[in-house]
Amino acid sequence: MIEQYVLDLQEIDETQVAVVGGKGAHLGGLSRIEGIRVPAGFCVTTDAFRRIMAEAPSIDDGLDQLSRLDPDDREAIRTLSAQIRRAIEEIALPGDVAAAITRALAQLGEQAAYAVRSSATAEDLPTASFAGQQDTYLNVVGPTAILQHVSRCWASLFTERAVTYRQRNGIDHRTVHMAVVVQQMVFPHAAGILFTADPVTGNRKVATVDAGFGLGEALVSGLVNPDVFTVRHGEVVAKTIAAKQRAIRALPAGGTQEVAIDAQRQEQPALTDGQAVQLVQLGRRIEAHFGRPQDIEWCLVDEGFQIVQSRPITTLFPIPETDDQENHVYVSVGHQQMMTDPMKPLGLSMWQLTAMVPMHEAGGRLFVDVTRRLASPASRAGLLDLVGRGDPLVRDALETVLDHDDFVPSLPDAGPGGPAAGGAAAPIETDPALVTELIERSQASVAALERDIRTKTGPALFDFLLEAFEEHKRVLSDPLSIRAIMAGMEATWWLNDKLQDWLGEKNAADTLTLSAPDNVTSEMGLALLDVADVIRPHAEVVAFLQGVEYAGDAAFLDELAKLAGGTEARDAIETYLDRYGMRCVGEIDITRPRWRERPTTLVPVILDNVRNFEPGAAERRFEQGRQKAQKKEQDVLSRLRALPDGDRKADETKRMIDRVRTFIGYREYPKYGIVSRYFVYKQALMEEAERLVQAGVLPEKEDIFYLTFQELHDVVRSHQVDDQIVQQRKDAFRSYQALTPPRVLTSDGEAVTGAYRRDDVPAGALIGLPVSAGTIEGRARVIIDMADADLEAGDILVTTFTDPSWSPLFVGIAGLVTEVGGLMTHGAVIAREYGLPAVVGVEQATRLIRDGQRIRVHGTGGYIEILP
Repeated sequence: MIEQYVLDLQEIDETQVAVVGGKGAHLGGLSRIEGIRVPAGFCVTTDAFRRIMAEAPSIDDGLDQLSRLDPDDREAIRTLSAQIRRAIEEIALPGDVAAAITRALAQLGEQAAYAVRSSATAEDLPTASFAGQQDTYLNVVGPTAILQHVSRCWASLFTERAVTYRQRNGIDHRTVHMAVVVQQMVFPHAAGILFTADPVTGNRKVATVDAGFGLGEALVSGLVNPDVFTVRHGEVVAKTIAAKQRAIRALPAGGTQEVAIDAQRQEQPALTDGQAVQLVQLGRRIEAHFGRPQDIEWCLVDEGFQIVQSRPITTLFPIPETDDQENHVYVSVGHQQMMTDPMKPLGLSMWQLTAMVPMHEAGGRLFVDVTRRLASPASRAGLLDLVGRGDPLVRDALETVLDHDDFVPSLPDAGPGGPAAGGAAAPIETDPALVTELIERSQASVAALERDIRTKTGPALFDFLLEAFEEHKRVLSDPLSIRAIMAGMEATWWLNDKLQDWLGEKNAADTLTLSAPDNVTSEMGLALLDVADVIRPHAEVVAFLQGVEYAGDAAFLDELAKLAGGTEARDAIETYLDRYGMRCVGEIDITRPRWRERPTTLVPVILDNVRNFEPGAAERRFEQGRQKAQKKEQDVLSRLRALPDGDRKADETKRMIDRVRTFIGYREYPKYGIVSRYFVYKQALMEEAERLVQAGVLPEKEDIFYLTFQELHDVVRSHQVDDQIVQQRKDAFRSYQALTPPRVLTSDGEAVTGAYRRDDVPAGALIGLPVSAGTIEGRARVIIDMADADLEAGDILVTTFTDPSWSPLFVGIAGLVTEVGGLMTHGAVIAREYGLPAVVGVEQATRLIRDGQRIRVHGTGGYIEILP
């Protein structure tokens, strides 16, 4: 293959990232768009860079050392990257590379001024912008200086910030190559940045223009505050004109200089409103060409705008795809299910196939379209009431969208909005036998699934699973099950509302529901205390478990049996896994490793229980909660009887207490049933994946996680897979991990988080939703991964979200703070069950509270104080 060291921008398009880097490819693409002017220039290709790197074998050794460094070892990265940069800059350019560059300069004008700009192959990509990671040099004059600055651009691939960025993003240094863009210099009156979507709210209908005098470097470097124009539907709807005291200008002999702006000009706008609108029109053309919102660098010269860079805005949350142009409002499923991490394609499609309502995917997360429910007044009121009780932030976000003029269409009540959310269902008797019957029905359904799936393989398995999904939905939509869940929730709301009215007591139901029967999630936490009781007497077993690394293999269970007391320990863990092994963090995503698949996940929690508890703690804990609830009931009823019309109030309350204790534990069971079924599906699919690996169709079993259920069905039938799709999905999934999903998302791309709108909390306190009463002080343990738990008695767990799999940790903590959650989500239910003061829905709690800080959790008031 003949190496090509230089390509004119006109010869390049956006498919050539490997040859000219991200910036070069985008500039080539820009230069092909009708009506878009790009300064003339050329690219020094990655062929030239590879040639240079091959000239110095010492660089290879440096890259080996670099790949082994910890991203946090800044000193070592600084030293080693400086050595690599020096080595690159000292390499003399081979004659044919230098000749190709000088020939291209001669065609454009040797003594003209140029911008020499780095263009890495992992740059300006949809998944990672790498903005500012490599170097740009402005107003470079003369072939000698340009050749020198090309070398500097190559070396800038190894600046400390670029190296750290790649290491943090899991990008191999050897896979990234550097091209260099050489462009004729533009000397603008004004320059700046255009975002074709609002970078703060994500709204794709709003564009923002930042503008300043002179070269755009003054804005990019933060030297001056820009003028900001907000443009929507072809007009400036808001603007802020800044005092622009400085600018960067080009010097005649090369280089740039910071200059002062005349006092009378400082507060003049850098653009007219008409120019801002014209620029946005150009931006929309560029956005349409690249197919996604863009971050565009522009210059204004005498004859109009020139575009010097365009890259995707990588921080925007994607929008669900639709086949219409209507407005849509979406509510996050992850915030309801306590799993806001991205899901892999198989997990997304399996949840969609087994869900009771249509779900839309965006950014690796699922959303429900509530536009129709919001459109008619009756269903709107019901929806807002239901979500508001669970998570006030979702309600506030929806009300914010409703305040946008005409975004949500108005429909009459009889329209397709459907009945009001939580509409009256047929009453259900307060009878514990109903809960027993429902649990038995679910168990029988799972047992039948386990029995019938055993003989199914290949395409027949997928046909069987589609039928199993229908049974799955039938069990979930069982009217009796729904009425039992609603009975428990409605009784909770009734008790909280009435006892606050009658006795002035907040969240009284929290104590009244302690140690409620039939709660499979709280039983799961207590059962691990019983496992610790079996292990605690055996010092050799405890020592062995302390040495077990979080390696994810089940072999340690076999090793246990060789130790004194190890057989009993293994049997206790196995029994626990038989009942709860289908659970894991993020369990709504079928691709997540289950405890049965990775039992070492439980080892840190078991060891915490061995250390922090006495034998018999589970039974004592449950009994103490039951007695506390009983005492609370007697107290409430006696105080009510002392009130006017007290006997009636007490009788009604007693009926509701019986009702809540009968049904509130069952609230957790349907999720347990779903996850039990999921594990059966997963085991069958993993066996199918193993067959595909054996047949050479897939390199590894986990590759099926990056296919949808239907795509996997097709692969099993055809024995063919598109490797490129799997790789693209892996890259996309990695990029989704950096995104924070909003509670509410509109089809305009606006991400709406909601606010609490409260003034009844102390200054400086972090506000959240009170879900479990009481006040507790203690050490904050900020834990993102359950496997990293190292808890002492009295610690307060601070994390992003907790699903049922976190329950084993709850027995060892004194309080709970989460970023996500609502009144009836699993973490809240279990916190109440165990009597833990808890506040959920605390925005950025894991960032604002430092691990080890002392905090006070006000579980009744719904706020957290950080103590000195």
